[in-house]
This record gives sequence, C-alpha cells and structure tokens, in this order.
Amino acid sequence: MQSKILKELLSAREKKLSVALVSDLSTGRQALVYKDSVFGDLKLQEEMLNHARDNLIHDRSKRVDQIFIQSFNPPKRLIIIGAVHIAQPLIDIASTTGFSTMVIDPRGAFATSSRFPGIELSEEWPDEALKKLQIDNRTAIVTLTHDPKLDDPALQVALESDAFYIGSLGSKKTHAKRIDRLTEAGISTNKIEKIHGPIGLPIGAKTPAEIAISIMAQITQTLHKST
Repeated sequence: MQSKILKELLSAREKKLSVALVSDLSTGRQALVYKDSVFGDLKLQEEMLNHARDNLIHDRSKRVDQIFIQSFNPPKRLIIIGAVHIAQPLIDIASTTGFSTMVIDPRGAFATSSRFPGIELSEEWPDEALKKLQIDNRTAIVTLTHDPKLDDPALQVALESDAFYIGSLGSKKTHAKRIDRLTEAGISTNKIEKIHGPIGLPIGAKTPAEIAISIMAQITQTLHKST
C-alpha cells in the first residue's frame, strides 16, 4: 500500500468516515472511495464507483474481476435518550445487531446500572451530552422520554449532526405537536423531516419489546440506504 493511501485511510478511520479501499490486483494501484469523493491514482469508471459505494452501504468487501473492494466503516452506535422500559429490549436487539449503545437520562432514578448493567450511562441533560459526543454517519439517535424538556433539545442537536437515523417516540398527534415546537424554535422543515416519527416501522407493535423490534428494523432499513 502506498504511504499516501495508508495515511489517508488512517485519517479517515480517525475521523470516523466511511471509505472503501479499491485495489487493482493486476497493477497494485489503489484509490479510496468516499461517499462523494475519490482519493488516489487508480482511475475508476462510474460502474466501479457504484460498486464501491454499494459495498459501503452494505458493509461488505467484494472482488470484481481484478478489482478488490474493502469497506471501512466506523462502528455502529445507538444513543438512546430516556432510560425507559422500551430502552431495555432495544439495547438487547441493538447489541445483537452489532451496535454499541449509550443511554442518556438526567433522571438519576431511571438511568441506573442495576437497570442497564454494562451499558454506558449519562445523567447529563441530553443536549449537553450529545454536544460532547462525536456523532457520525454510523450513529443512530432515538428519543423515548415523551418529555419535550428532554426530547426537544436533544432533537435540535441531533438534527445538526451527521446521525444517519433520528427517531422520536410518540403518536401522530404527539409528533405533530413536536413539529410545531421545533418549527417555533427555528428548525427548518427539511431538517425536521429527518425525524422518524412516530418512531419505528408500522408493524402494529404494542409491547415494549415489539416497539423495540419496530425501531431497530427501521434503523437497519435506514442504515442500508444511507451509509
């Protein structure tokens, strides 16, 4: 591997950027393919660029004739606002699908190690906690508290980030009121439309576990469309 390619790849990994390393096995030439740019001396046709970006979306490596494509994606992460009942099965399902998880809730009686053993917890106000985190395009953020004082500030921070998924618990009526509040706060319609609300795929979920399944299914669906 050329030193400039290695240096660029290491930089991308440090910045938690998704990038595909494309190598011509017959010449040794290489290129790094990002979502919207290319670095390196390997000239790639549009079809091969599409192959590389498709592999990034699906988080896989692949050989196409004499071209080998390796995907380098940041770790998947789920940040949950609200240490509520739904958070517990959601964490279990997220962990099974390869996500690291974090729960943010300033209500100390909720975000406890006894309720969430082995999970990273924060008792800071959600917007303050989110500002300290490096939210990248492999991060999903969900708000579950039903409390505008907690959810709305968190959503405002999330909507300014690179999070690939933002979802908020609540009925259609609740979400309509949420949209009104965010609009009054000066958030643009285009940004507000990034919120998945009501959260989750419409599978008729009722119990906390079923709602967690619908949320994780929607997160997975969105990830494979936007990575």
